[in-house]
Amino acid sequence: MEIIHFSAECYPIAKVGGLGDVVGALPKYQNKIGHIAKVVMPAYENKFLHENEFEGVYDGWVEVGTRNFQVRILREKTNKLGFDLYLVHIPGLLNRPKVYGYEDDTERFLAFQIAALDWIHQWQHKPDVMHCHDYHTGLIPFMASNCARFWRLNNVPTALTIHNAQYQGQFGWDKLHLIPVFDLRNSGKLEWDGAINPLASAIKCAWKISTVSPSYMEEISYNANGLETLLQRERAKSQGILNGIDNDVWDPAIDPMLPKNFNLRTVEAGKKANKQALCDVFNLDPAKPLFTFIGRLVGEKGADLLPAIFDNVLTQSDGAMNILILGSGERHVEQQLEQLKEKYKGVYNTYIGYHEQLSHQIYAGADFLLMPSRVEPCGLNQMYALRYGTIPIVRRVGGLKDTVTDIGDGGFGLCHDQATVGDVEHAVGRAYHLYHNTKALKDIRKFIMKLDHSWDRSAQDYINFYQI
Repeated sequence: MEIIHFSAECYPIAKVGGLGDVVGALPKYQNKIGHIAKVVMPAYENKFLHENEFEGVYDGWVEVGTRNFQVRILREKTNKLGFDLYLVHIPGLLNRPKVYGYEDDTERFLAFQIAALDWIHQWQHKPDVMHCHDYHTGLIPFMASNCARFWRLNNVPTALTIHNAQYQGQFGWDKLHLIPVFDLRNSGKLEWDGAINPLASAIKCAWKISTVSPSYMEEISYNANGLETLLQRERAKSQGILNGIDNDVWDPAIDPMLPKNFNLRTVEAGKKANKQALCDVFNLDPAKPLFTFIGRLVGEKGADLLPAIFDNVLTQSDGAMNILILGSGERHVEQQLEQLKEKYKGVYNTYIGYHEQLSHQIYAGADFLLMPSRVEPCGLNQMYALRYGTIPIVRRVGGLKDTVTDIGDGGFGLCHDQATVGDVEHAVGRAYHLYHNTKALKDIRKFIMKLDHSWDRSAQDYINFYQI
């Protein structure tokens, strides 16, 4: 089976969140089980583009309104990622350092989708599946089945994976002319709530829909930023498939980003050495339990709760624990977290920004990872933490609910039901007591490092999912 993945992100080329990790791993594991999976994504102006070898496989033009842009599709020559990678190079639109955040993002991602379909349309064969990830590629199912320009792709099965239904890419009807010519009687397939909505269109037009965990599939029927009734209507063609992690990248035994590697046998010494390295850099006390948060500092992740939680637990415990934050997001949350540094010197620190290597080091050195998410379609951080012997403290929501079981229920994590300061504080208190139960802590660490959250099973689940 030949599967073409379309995405705005793919690790290690460009990653903003979990979408990048998924698209950087799933195709590799699909290839491992005997299929041909490829990734098509924009060519951003970044380090990966300049440090790797590419060859041109297609040249063309794409019209965006009244402007024409040159298109070149580049193939990475060495297959270094374990799958064929194609970058859509459109100078003047896509060749920018950031993935998102530009005023013309609608035009940028629409041009990317049109150019990619133009290229595939002129192939001598048809792929078996075109797999679209999130709204940035959400107009592909509509255009492939409705635009005369892509008539050869009309019957190619399309799949949509919803990584986060909160983001939908809506734009006004004044930009309808940017979409290649189609029968206007079909414009209802683009519309939701008075606008052109790429995610809604993909939900309507894709042959199959998946979400990144079974629990998230249930949750979006009542919490999907306005798409609830549409998702309920299309439930018959939908399935929740739990994300995996790439065990080749996330393996404490061989991870080149760690100060000291470790495995199941050496976990105690390994975590101690990595914790010491973190404490040396961030002026923390290695004798105390280390709690951490890694991720976007936004309300969706419950990050607005963190300043009050950390202030309370550090005061109430008289600084008996360490806290280290890695992330960026809403400026007022960043500022509040930064302000605590002066008050709790020696037990609290932050790194505001994105730092891939540091994230690996924190998973390896921390004792507990907090994820008090309001919305968590799947979550990968808790799986990385488990792989590195770090115990997750999570809210029972989405993929967190599917992957972490509370120690009180015979499991290995610490769970709470509400995204509130009080609930998280209580869970932190339970974690603090667990830390001082040395035998229980060691037993849990060894247990969680044996858990298998690799892509092996999920990759096959997706192959089964494609069967129309």
